[in-house]
This record gives sequence, C-alpha cells and structure tokens, in this order.
Amino acid sequence: MCGRYTLYTDEQAEDIRQIVEIAQRQVQGQLRLGEVFPSDRAPILVANQDKVVVRTAIWGFPGFQGKGLLINARSETAEERPMFQEPLLTSRCVVPTTGFYEWNTAKEKFLFQYADSTVVYLAGLWEIFEGQRRYTILTTSPNQAVRAVHNRMPVLLSKEQVRPWLMDTSAALGLLHAKQPELVGKPMG
Repeated sequence: MCGRYTLYTDEQAEDIRQIVEIAQRQVQGQLRLGEVFPSDRAPILVANQDKVVVRTAIWGFPGFQGKGLLINARSETAEERPMFQEPLLTSRCVVPTTGFYEWNTAKEKFLFQYADSTVVYLAGLWEIFEGQRRYTILTTSPNQAVRAVHNRMPVLLSKEQVRPWLMDTSAALGLLHAKQPELVGKPMG
C-alpha cells in the first residue's frame, strides 16, 4: 500500500520543479507540497492526444457507497475489477514524486527513493467523479528493499517509461507486471 508520498522541489529534482510550477499555475497555488496525503490535490501526468501534460487531481477514488477513499489499486487485479478496468485501458496517469513512505509493523516510517535520483514516478489511474479529477496509485509485490518494511509498494516507472505507460495500452499492461527496480529506504524517525 502507498499511503503517502513526498513532493519537494529541491535542486536535485528539476523535473519535479517544472511539473509543480505548471500545476501551481492551474490551481492558483492551491497545491499540496511536501508530504502528500490521501484527499490532497497534487499534480499528475496524463496523455492529451500525443502529448504528456500536467494536470492536478485529488488523491483517492470515492469508496463504495461513498465510504472512504480508494487510494491504491492492486496491479494484479486491476484488469478484472470494474472500478479500475476502464481507467486502466483509457485513463492512466503518472504520479510524480520525490519518494514514497511505507511503515513497518512497529509503525516506523521509511522513505523510499532511488540511490541516484530523488525523482520517482508512480503508475496510476485517473477518472472523473462528480466533476472532479481523481487518481489512485497502482501497487504491486515489493522489491527487496521495501519487502523488509511492507508487503506492498507502488508500481514504479522510469522517466523513459512515462510516455509508453500513458500512450500505449499494451506497453502499459506489460509495465504493470514488470520487475520493480531497487530502491533505498531510510528511517524517518
């Protein structure tokens, strides 16, 4: 499960800074930066014809019968679940982050990032609910670093995989089940 992630615009994350600046203009600065929580508005990348564009959306699909938020979708079953099947085929998104958090059973918080980059792209789905663009993050079995802390992790995309994820359904379905790259986890506490 991915229950929080980071969105900072430090010097090491120039790609993120550019995305955030575009998103801030769209919502007149009403964007969550730093630690992003479910129900926050944050930037996502989506396909618009043959271009990758920045949009803002609220994190979490409405839960069943209006209860709670569906902030994650299991990659293994997204193709079969009615709530996620259509967005998987038609409205995929990428969630730009500077890392994501997971907690172990002792409730200790860990930040996961690449060893050589603070830019981490997460695979997601978006949909319009009651006039609002909302997104959920796809999760998968953890890689070695995350496994020591938690039993799920987001589906990660490299910068080179962003366009195929958004533009090519058959490539996206392959990326959905790809082996996840290694990360470094550091305790935050």
